[in-house]
Amino acid sequence: MRIFGKGRHRPSASWRQATDRAFTLIGDGRYEDAGALLTRAADLEPWLSESWFNLALLHKFRHDWEQARTAGLRAVALLERETGAPDWWNVGIAATALQDWPLARRAWQAYGLQVPGGATVAGEPVGMELGSAAVRLSPEGEAEVVWGRRLDPARIEVLSIPLPSSGRRWGEVVLHDGVPHGERTTSAGHSYPVFDEIELWAPSPVPTWVVLLEAASEADRDALERLAADAGFAAEDWSSSVRLLCRMCSESRMPSDEGDGVHLDPHDHSEPGHPGPLGHRTDGQLWVPERECGVAAPAALVRGLLDGWVADSPDSRDWRDLEEVC
Repeated sequence: MRIFGKGRHRPSASWRQATDRAFTLIGDGRYEDAGALLTRAADLEPWLSESWFNLALLHKFRHDWEQARTAGLRAVALLERETGAPDWWNVGIAATALQDWPLARRAWQAYGLQVPGGATVAGEPVGMELGSAAVRLSPEGEAEVVWGRRLDPARIEVLSIPLPSSGRRWGEVVLHDGVPHGERTTSAGHSYPVFDEIELWAPSPVPTWVVLLEAASEADRDALERLAADAGFAAEDWSSSVRLLCRMCSESRMPSDEGDGVHLDPHDHSEPGHPGPLGHRTDGQLWVPERECGVAAPAALVRGLLDGWVADSPDSRDWRDLEEVC
C-alpha cells in the first residue's frame, strides 16, 4: 500500500474513497462533482501534499489557473522531495498560463531544470533551448500533431501550418501538458516527444490559406516553401506532410518521414484521393504535380508570393483556387 505524507502517514479510508471516486468523475468529464469530492478529501487530510496536488490537477483540467496556482503552492509546501516532484511542474504550467514569470522560473528550477538568467522586460524566461517537439492540437476533438519550437517547459510555438479543422494558425503559441503522449522519430535516429495542447496561449495574426499548386517536380514545390520562409512566413505541402492516423498510432512511437520508393507506411490510414501520402500516390508514380498546399501569409502578400513563384519558372509551375481557411 502506498504511504503518503510526512511521517509515513496513511490516509484514511474516507480520503481514498473520495479521491478514487473523484478521478472516476474526472474521467467522465464531471468536474464540478469531482471538485466537491477533492475539496472534501483536502479537508480530511490537509497535511497531505497529494490532497492539494489532486485539486491543482483538477483546476488545470478546468483551466482555472488562479485556483490551480493556489492549490499547487499548498502542495509544494508539503513536499518532502527537494527536486523533481510533478507538483512543481503543475505550478509551472499554472504560472505560465497566468504569466506569473517569477513563480514560473522558481517552479522550473525547483523541478530541477536549468533556467538561464536572461529574461524579457516582463520577466519571461528566455533561452532555455529545449529544442523542437511535436504538439497535439485539439486533443479532445479532431486532433492534429504539428511541429514546433519549445519556448519553455509549458509552451510551444507552432511552426507547421495546421489544418483549418484544428482552429490553430502558424506562429501561435500553445500551452501544453507536461507528460508526452507519443513520440516522433526521424531517419537520423532522433526522437521528439508529442505533448498535448491545453489551450491557446498567444494567437497569431497571420491567416492560413489553402491553394492548389501545379508543381512539375519536388524542386518546384520546395522553391515555394523557401520563398515563403525568406519572406518571414511559411508554405507547406499538405499533400505530403499530412497523414491520417488512428488514436493508437498517433500516441505511439511513430516515424515522422514518409519512407521512399514504393514503400507505404502501414500506419497511414488515408485513402487514394484524400489528404496524406497514400492519398496522393498513383500506381507507378511517386510524384503527382497537383499539390494541396497550406500557406501562412498576410492577405496583402500571399498572391504576390504565389505569382513570384510562378514567374521564376512559368513552364513548370502554376496555382489556382486560393482560399483563406483559418
